[in-house]
Amino acid sequence: MHEAPHVGLLMHSVLPRGGVVHALELGLALARLGIRVTVMAPLEPGQSLFRSLPEGLPIRFMPLRMATPRSTALADQVGERIDALARALPAAIEASGVDVLHAQDSLNGAALARIGPDLPWLRTVHHLDRFDDPRLAAWQDQAWRSARVVCCVSDGWLRRLQTEPDAPPVLRVFNGVDLSRFSPAASPSDDAALAPLVAEGLDDAPLVLAVGGVEARKNSAMLLRAFARLRREVPGAARARLIVVGGASLLQHGAEQQRWQRALHEEGLVEGPGQPVWRTGAVHDDAVPALMRRARLLAMPSLNEGFGLVAIEALACGTPVLVSRRAPFTEHLGGAEGVCWCDPEDVASVAVGLARAWARPRLDHSPAVCHAHSWQRSAQAHAAIYERICESLPTCLP
Repeated sequence: MHEAPHVGLLMHSVLPRGGVVHALELGLALARLGIRVTVMAPLEPGQSLFRSLPEGLPIRFMPLRMATPRSTALADQVGERIDALARALPAAIEASGVDVLHAQDSLNGAALARIGPDLPWLRTVHHLDRFDDPRLAAWQDQAWRSARVVCCVSDGWLRRLQTEPDAPPVLRVFNGVDLSRFSPAASPSDDAALAPLVAEGLDDAPLVLAVGGVEARKNSAMLLRAFARLRREVPGAARARLIVVGGASLLQHGAEQQRWQRALHEEGLVEGPGQPVWRTGAVHDDAVPALMRRARLLAMPSLNEGFGLVAIEALACGTPVLVSRRAPFTEHLGGAEGVCWCDPEDVASVAVGLARAWARPRLDHSPAVCHAHSWQRSAQAHAAIYERICESLPTCLP
């Protein structure tokens, strides 16, 4: 039996964003199958990988050391980062000894499209954004069209990309949930993980949790207005707090930030530690499942998602969730326990959804949908694709 290919996973950051978490979880699951994995990501001064990799598995981290982009305009920042990746990747690829490259983002995809490596490479598209700047749109387009194969984690994005003219083969893969981290049972590390937030003002007030920062596609300002209604209209919710964690991104979200500030002012909400609304920024890796277990509900009324993994992670913790009644949520959460739905473009619907999730009891188990989405299943699907790509037999691709 021949040896499995050595896989190079390319991430756009070392900070805890969705695509970064996906890459690390996939890499660990591949390594548990005995597949060698080298994870590569840009490392700016003062940064470190947000999660340490365990010893004893064939997975390692190779930093791509580079300066923080100097430009202030988004397109210029993105251009700087793509240039830096295009300079750093050839030597890193050669030194790593990988057989196949797998980019998880448009920055690495655009850099690979530019350098045209001799190795086969594929791209995972979690979702695509709409850009008014033609440079951003062109880089995003090149970053998936130039790949040997494109992977999607949802049926909706699979169908969308398959209908694009001159698209490469587009295949369905899976996201997964780590049930050893995300479970209803409290972890011994929960108190320590939450201690920094407690020191800043986290108390026993009931929490509505959102993950991913303030972004237009996350529908953040709409969620804020619906949360204000929840506090006003639902008995027992007057003390509720909306905590928004994460948000580390190279992309700028100025328009949504302005809508957020306007909603705060018009709804009479105060923001900050210990206040009704608190944007914490990035938190310790162990604090995410601890907060999910601590929260009354998780709110994710997104306009656009690749998969919405956070919702399944919260369900795995026994926490009710509110999600948008649109793909990709409707693909895998239909009929799932603990799920409430809303029209994300109707503030009244989002508010009603929050109230329904608020009233739901916590689950004492991880529902079936969580067990159906394992990282082992994801790794097996990816491993089959890597094998076929390295054998250069595109006719065998499903």
